Amino acid sequence: MASLILLNYACKQPQEYSHISTTKHWEELESTYKKELIENRDILDSISETKEIKVMRDLFKVSRQNFKSLEPVLSFHDKQVYASLNAPNILKVEEEDATDIKELNPLSFQSLEENIFGENPDLILAQKTAHHMSNKMDALARNANFSHYQTYHVLWMVRNQILRTTTTGITGYDSPALQNSLEDAVSAFAKAEYLINLVLSKHPNESLAKEWENAFTANNNYLKKHSFSSFDRYHYIRNHSDPMLKLWAQTVKELTIHFPLEMAVSNEAEALFSNELLNLDHFAGYRVDTLTQEKIELGKKLFNEKGFSSNGAISCATCHVDKLAFTDGLAKSKDQKRNSPSLTYVAYQNNFFYDKRSGSLEGQIINVVENETEFHTDVSKLLQVVKQNEDYLKSITTLYPDQPLNESTVRRSIADYLRSLNSWDSKWDRNLRGEESSLTSSEINGFNLFMGKAQCATCHFAPVFNGTIPPDFTETEVEHLGTPATIENTNATIDEDLGVYEVYQTESRKHFFKTPSLRNVEITSPYMHNGVYSTLEQVIDFYNRGGGYGIGITDQEYQTLPPDPLDLTKQEQTDLINFLKTLTDQRYESNVDQSIY
Repeated sequence: MASLILLNYACKQPQEYSHISTTKHWEELESTYKKELIENRDILDSISETKEIKVMRDLFKVSRQNFKSLEPVLSFHDKQVYASLNAPNILKVEEEDATDIKELNPLSFQSLEENIFGENPDLILAQKTAHHMSNKMDALARNANFSHYQTYHVLWMVRNQILRTTTTGITGYDSPALQNSLEDAVSAFAKAEYLINLVLSKHPNESLAKEWENAFTANNNYLKKHSFSSFDRYHYIRNHSDPMLKLWAQTVKELTIHFPLEMAVSNEAEALFSNELLNLDHFAGYRVDTLTQEKIELGKKLFNEKGFSSNGAISCATCHVDKLAFTDGLAKSKDQKRNSPSLTYVAYQNNFFYDKRSGSLEGQIINVVENETEFHTDVSKLLQVVKQNEDYLKSITTLYPDQPLNESTVRRSIADYLRSLNSWDSKWDRNLRGEESSLTSSEINGFNLFMGKAQCATCHFAPVFNGTIPPDFTETEVEHLGTPATIENTNATIDEDLGVYEVYQTESRKHFFKTPSLRNVEITSPYMHNGVYSTLEQVIDFYNRGGGYGIGITDQEYQTLPPDPLDLTKQEQTDLINFLKTLTDQRYESNVDQSIY
């Protein structure tokens, strides 16, 4: 059976699809989807049955290519199953509340890849994993039903794939051992092209069809002619993925496609590094009204209001100083156990605080108000202070006329101010949008290292460079880096802060912390949750050594960083830092040359 499958695929180009002649467009899509699922089921069955490592590896490559062809549709049609099939080879912990905690060992293409191609292949575990995945493919095929799909659904699939490939695919995020990311992208884009052709078969437009054909041809040619290490990701975004996003928006306009709702990514987005890309409503969980200048000014005043604290001595701005990108320059904020995180771009995440104990910006404020080492009061104090200030009272009732006058509306006003701290005008943003051409070769090389060899982008996802995973932006990741208590390059000791563990006391979550955004990182030192590193050079050195493993912290079972050093040269480390400095918002650029710490 295995030999027949390999022979069949040796003579076949699975990424090529026949001309569309049917008028039953979504029926054809469903049929193609089911067929590929059954093919993958059979390949995985063969992996589960063979005991020959070479055959297993050959079959895996075929199955992986097939899976990537399925990706644009599967990741949209069944997000949870797709995520489980593509999960990283680390323990997955789901914590809904203290009574609903799940710990799931990965049974996915990533774990299968490492089981088969790792230094010590585990064939028995590989067989078990393949069998489990085969059953999932079978269930997906039996239950697939696309009868409810409309044109906009299929267009969303295409856009998501453009973003997925750009933000995670070309980084090696889901091909840790083989680094077949570029080959994977070719297979995924073949399906994306098929989807576009389905749309244009249903809504004929010859000029759009030609533009898409040229775009996909140029895109795939560029992917095919480079290796993972030589791939210029800056060039790729500027000349391929961003133009395809723009063409996608053009297609929507010319075909007059109407969307019933907005997803995380705006239906009008035309560029990856733009304030028009992400939809604030998605992250807020409700419709965010226009952030007028008046609302921003009110929220800013409340953010700086010391009267909210029990002793009248501190405000939100005490630990989040504007000129420091809303940090405070201290290793740990006064009377706090952790470093003060930046609040710029804070709106684009699903959880807050380093331990993710809050699920909204408004909820985060409650934690601060009630914390005995911060405001040390209760939320009723917020409304009390507002009612005692005539200007506050007039502004909040005028600007939020549809909201009741209560402490929730006060918290919403502060949260709206925080949602405005996203300027998207850094040197990097301006260059990627073509507004200027000022990036140096070192900065561009630094970005390519960030997205490739240095593996930074496998945790800090573009465009926000935080831990919220594109293109769905529904999960903000946590990581266990092995952060030391003090600066030590050998025999280091893990920092005593248990991080996420403290929320639900899940043993496997000790020392895990939320992945922060790296925007404005140049002016937000010191770094890490405990402020152990004072310079970017020290941070990069830590990662280059292999994180905690590389400095002697080897007793932590659940560390998420690979233990191997990155082997970055001194120049590569400099380039990487130079890139990070391009992420400084324009209003902070003048601060960089001043003594602000």
